[in-house]
Amino acid sequence: MAYDYKPAGRFFEDWKVGDTFDTAARTVTEADIAIFAGLSGDYNPLHTNEEYAKDTIHKTRIAHGALIVAIASGLRNQTRILEGTTIGLAGITEKFTAPTRAGDTIHCHCEILSTRETKKPDRGLVVYRCQTINQNDVVVVDQELTVMIRRKPQA
Repeated sequence: MAYDYKPAGRFFEDWKVGDTFDTAARTVTEADIAIFAGLSGDYNPLHTNEEYAKDTIHKTRIAHGALIVAIASGLRNQTRILEGTTIGLAGITEKFTAPTRAGDTIHCHCEILSTRETKKPDRGLVVYRCQTINQNDVVVVDQELTVMIRRKPQA
């Protein structure tokens, strides 16, 4: 018997400009920062050395920007809104607007900016803005993502 996967995500036709979605929240931990440093090889003292970081404008260690982007990606995917219908990420721009520290709790708020058909009839492009926001309602990362999404199967 073949595996019959049914996508949980929205198809291209289901996305409307102005629609929004929010993710669950997640606390960034000391372990997240240490594991990411090991995984990425980025041992910048701003992330890994408290004594060094005390003398920076942040007054303590901060999380890697790429770590917060990765966590935001996971939070979005946990909504299942893109699960099984995403063909690929076509583009992304990011602005890091505030630091994230161990103990901060972040979530994402996303808004659909545009949809565009492609030359291929089985897919389209969805552009959305995703703001990663901390527990104090401060945007820490502002992203614009372009995602290639499957169209609904033709019967």
